[in-house]
Amino acid sequence: MKRVTNCILRDQDRILMLKKPSRGWWVAPGGKMEPGETITESMVREYREETGLYLLNPQLKGVFTIMVESGGQIEEEWMMFTFLADSYTGRLLKESPEGELEWIPVEDVKKLPTAKGDQYFLTPIAQGSDMLVGRFHYTSDYELLSVQMDRALDGPKMAPGV
Repeated sequence: MKRVTNCILRDQDRILMLKKPSRGWWVAPGGKMEPGETITESMVREYREETGLYLLNPQLKGVFTIMVESGGQIEEEWMMFTFLADSYTGRLLKESPEGELEWIPVEDVKKLPTAKGDQYFLTPIAQGSDMLVGRFHYTSDYELLSVQMDRALDGPKMAPGV
């Protein structure tokens, strides 16, 4: 199982997003955890490497299981830990080694090309939702097959129409 961390950095009414060149999808900056790292250490390190910014007081807001299948078999499973921060230090990189950085108004995030599952948590977390827990099931071509989202201490909520 792979483990990744990311952070939604909110500055007033916008969040910093990263456009990955491989698919042209926008993501919250972050990346793979290294052996022995805590989720917070990983998120702070990855965020700084990708953006040049050092996050202050990030809060864990989402824990997600991501499964990728091919031929009816699970081929990959990821755990993603998503944080929210609203303060930072440093200077934004002019060019990120991971893609294009841009401040996007929160209300426009849902219009961006993203992994379909990301739309279930990007805006809610940016708007200050409680802790979210979810599971996203994709094909090997990243077509979203199913979603289950839970709010902290609530029961599971199946996404309609997925």
